[in-house]
Amino acid sequence: MTAEHQIAHFLRELAGADAPRRAAAAKGLGAIGRAGHATTLARAAEDRDPAVRAAAAHGLGRLGAREAGRDPLVKLMHDQDRDVRRRALLAAVRLGLDGAAVTEAFARLLGEPDRHLRINALAGLDTLGAPGDASTLVAALGDADAAVWGRASSLLYRFRDDPAVRAEVMRTAREGTGAARARVLVMLPDRCIEGLHAVLLDGLRDPSPQVRVEAARRLLKAGGGAAVDALATALDDESDPEAAGRLLIMLGARGDRRATGPALRWLNHPDAGPRAAFALGGIGTETAAERLRTALDERTLPGPTRAAAARAVGKSGAWDAVWLLLPLLDDADAELRAGVVDGLGALTDVGLRLWERHPVAWALTAHLAAGGDDVWRTRNALAGLTQALPAVRRLAGRADSGEVRAAALSLLDADDPSDGRARGDVRRFVEALDDPHEAVRYHAALGLTRWTAAGGELPAGSGGEVRDRLARLGAADPSRRLRQAATEALEALGRVTDA
Repeated sequence: MTAEHQIAHFLRELAGADAPRRAAAAKGLGAIGRAGHATTLARAAEDRDPAVRAAAAHGLGRLGAREAGRDPLVKLMHDQDRDVRRRALLAAVRLGLDGAAVTEAFARLLGEPDRHLRINALAGLDTLGAPGDASTLVAALGDADAAVWGRASSLLYRFRDDPAVRAEVMRTAREGTGAARARVLVMLPDRCIEGLHAVLLDGLRDPSPQVRVEAARRLLKAGGGAAVDALATALDDESDPEAAGRLLIMLGARGDRRATGPALRWLNHPDAGPRAAFALGGIGTETAAERLRTALDERTLPGPTRAAAARAVGKSGAWDAVWLLLPLLDDADAELRAGVVDGLGALTDVGLRLWERHPVAWALTAHLAAGGDDVWRTRNALAGLTQALPAVRRLAGRADSGEVRAAALSLLDADDPSDGRARGDVRRFVEALDDPHEAVRYHAALGLTRWTAAGGELPAGSGGEVRDRLARLGAADPSRRLRQAATEALEALGRVTDA
């Protein structure tokens, strides 16, 4: 059947009594019809059956008759049927329709129950380069769907200099409700917050926990002792676990002792507990420190809370922190083990005492050798702990796990060519280029780059072979990151040769 015969068939079907066949004909006419058939589809847009109206909207979008489709599609975007509205919206975006009526229709659809309609309406406004109704757009910040409020936020940023948008944003900051007000407080630049001090203080008593948290955050960012005092009072009165946890983080990070009471109250809560532990660590009083010590062994506490206590104990650098954490490194609770590793890493960062360095090095390298889910977390805790290097060197060549070998290689010191042991490390890098595990080959290539950049030389007689291996990896390895690392190592070797 030729296209002309098909078109004639669709036109006959559109005049028939069967609604499904009329709908199919409207879609078909949109696919193969000509611009002149837009009038026919516009008549189909008045059909009593919603499936036919939806098909007419789809057909108008496919037909490409921009001006002829404008009025019917605007009308269909106000249709009582959701699918009709959705099809009309998509067709209007496809045709690139613009103008006040189109903008108003898109803005109206931001209130739709269907998330896809709301998302597509925002996409339409973005395409139009128009914010639509400012109050509707700002209200979309309160949408429960992140895809919706995220797009609304992007549009508001794009149109931030529009007077109507700016006025509505400020009105919402002062008088809005719920998530929309909270997200406006997140978005506002500092210069707009300067005149809102009283509004933010009032926000600490807002019915919405989100608003209370964001008001506190902006108050603290603005600074001043009065803001901290207000936050301490708000924390005492807070009843929402999420809000309490976030307020505890803010006050605990400042080491404010007024967070002690609320932190102790919330420590047993499954959601707020980890943040309460963080706050106790920041406070640093003997009362707080003692509660963290007992939390480590309190098995009625959730794992994340005990893990947060372990991190806080490690960060504190207390005289007994190492001896509190080491016995828990092999605890049955995986979350607690992760917190203990982080706590020991924090102790390494702040500086272990001489008599603590070897016990921590032995314990962490044994934990690394065991593999498991926290290999790279353990690797990070070992960074900079030179007492661990002998065991790490053994793991780099002998560990059964490829991930462990890779982590060990990444810890080897390739930055000091004058160190005889480091010259041995470069041989490990060279040998590891042939390892079957991708992560090992990757870190071997990175190590060679570091070694060369520090002025080190390859083992005698191995230069050509190493370059050939790196060239093969850079050209043909399936791993993109390994190809890049091998190419960079080869280039670094080339620069040394050229010099």
